[in-house]
Amino acid sequence: MSSSASPLAELLADLDRALAALGLRWYLFGAQAAILHGVARLTADVDVTVEAGALANAVLVDRLALNGFELRVPDAEGFVERTRVLPLVHTRSRLPLDVVLAGPGLEELFFSRAEEQSIGDLRVPVASAEDIVTMKILAGRAKDLDDVAAILRARPVDPARVRSTLRLLEQALDRRDLIVEFERLLEQTGRLRPRD
Repeated sequence: MSSSASPLAELLADLDRALAALGLRWYLFGAQAAILHGVARLTADVDVTVEAGALANAVLVDRLALNGFELRVPDAEGFVERTRVLPLVHTRSRLPLDVVLAGPGLEELFFSRAEEQSIGDLRVPVASAEDIVTMKILAGRAKDLDDVAAILRARPVDPARVRSTLRLLEQALDRRDLIVEFERLLEQTGRLRPRD
């Protein structure tokens, strides 16, 4: 990375090197991905999903440490066991990084639909706009729903794909509110069309 690279680009380049050395797939999601899909807001948080498979958490942590990341919690193994998240900080940029360990099912779908985008000189796998919308509707916090509205205003999104994924989540979680929330946001942003 050049000396003019952004802190985010530096973090992602170091992360990419670490995960490539282990042969692991990953994608960017969360607020940074939302920004790439048109949301105008500031955040330092970086969230990625990593498909670690049977790789021991300690091996992943060691490789990340070799590439400039340190843990933000003392009991990484216990924390990961409870949350499936490795909370790290990138030592050069001081940006926080949450590595979510992918599980079976829906995350495989998100991996298959991730799109490469440029950040600095690096091509980065980023969750699709439809999948970011889905994740943020599931999270359901006010700022997540604001991000969904901003994405819907900023770019075309395939409503049928979002509805299909939300339907899977509603069935898995025995919920009935996710598609309703998406429809509300489509209407609020003027993106609801008769043929959707």
